[in-house]
Amino acid sequence: MKKRLALMTVLLFGLGVVLSSCALLKTKPTEDNFKDPVIRLESFMVPQYDGYWYFSKEVKPTKGDAGDRGAPLPMTFLFSVENPNPYPILLEGFKFTVGFDKGFDLVTVHNDDSYWIPADKTDQIRSTTMITVRSALLSVLVTGGYKLKDKGWTPWQALERWWNGVPELSVPVTVHEGAFTFTADGVTRVLPFEANCVP
Repeated sequence: MKKRLALMTVLLFGLGVVLSSCALLKTKPTEDNFKDPVIRLESFMVPQYDGYWYFSKEVKPTKGDAGDRGAPLPMTFLFSVENPNPYPILLEGFKFTVGFDKGFDLVTVHNDDSYWIPADKTDQIRSTTMITVRSALLSVLVTGGYKLKDKGWTPWQALERWWNGVPELSVPVTVHEGAFTFTADGVTRVLPFEANCVP
C-alpha cells in the first residue's frame, strides 16, 4: 500500500512538472515572431435588391414626406482571416473603400467590432454596408466628374449602370484602401488590403 502511494505521488509530481513545462513553453507574442495574418475576400453579394429608382423632392409620394430619395443597394463582403501564429490574435477593426468600374469610390466602410482569431486557425468575418442612389449621386458629383466625362457618361447613366449591373455581378466592384488592425499582447500590426469582388 505504501509503495503504491509513493508511486502515485511520484507520478503526480512528474505530471505536474510536465504540465508546468508545457505552460512555460507557450510562445509569447513579440514583434519578431508575429507572423502577418492572411486576409482573403471569400465572397461578395447584394443580399436584397429593390431595383433602380429615384424621386426628387418635387414628386408627391403615395405615403410619407417628399424628398430627394433613391433606391438602396446593400452589399455584403465575407472575409477569411488566417492566423498563422501559435497564439490567438485580436482583429481590432478594419476599414475599406468600395469602388465601381475601377475608379468610382462610393463608400468607405468602418468596422470597429473586435474578433479573436484562435492560434493556427482561420475565421470568417462578414461586413455589410449600404449606399443609396442619392448618396452615390452626391459622391459622383463631388469626386467623379472628370472620370465620368472621360467615359462619356452622365451621372444618371453611371448610376443606372451600377444599380442594374452590380447585383448581376456584371460591373467591376473593388475593395481597396483597406486596413486591418491586429494586436497580440502589446504587438500591433496594421495590414493593407485590396481585392476585386467582381473582375
